[in-house]
Formats: sequence, C-alpha cells, structure tokens
Amino acid sequence: MLQAAKMIGAGSALIALAGVGAGIGIVFGSLIQSLSRNPLMAKQLVGYALLGFALVESILLFTLLVAFLILFG
Repeated sequence: MLQAAKMIGAGSALIALAGVGAGIGIVFGSLIQSLSRNPLMAKQLVGYALLGFALVESILLFTLLVAFLILFG
C-alpha cells in the first residue's frame, strides 16, 4: 500500500514537467520571433534566452528531486 502511494505521489509531482516543456518552447519561440524582428541584438537575445532556459530547467531538476525523494526517501 505504501509503495502504491509513493508511485502516485511521484507521478503527481511529475505533472510539472509538462509546464517545463511548454516553458522551454515559449522561451525559444520568443527568441526566434525576437531575432526575426531585430537581428542586430542577436548576442544579447541569445544570452537572455539561455538565462530563461536555465531558470525553466531548474524547475525540472527540482521536480525530479522531489519525485526521487518521494520514491526513495
């Protein structure tokens, strides 16, 4: 019974990964749109996009940490 509850909890925690996928798509979609509007700011825009990617990716890592803590903690 406890193992089943852990699996349900870990699966529920991984719902946040759908938001991470959408967030990464939004970040790079906005980058492409911004570069098409103003190609002279490419270096600065790529830096902002990488920062946004890192922040969204940190949510993924925290979510996986919580899921592993639920399963093996």
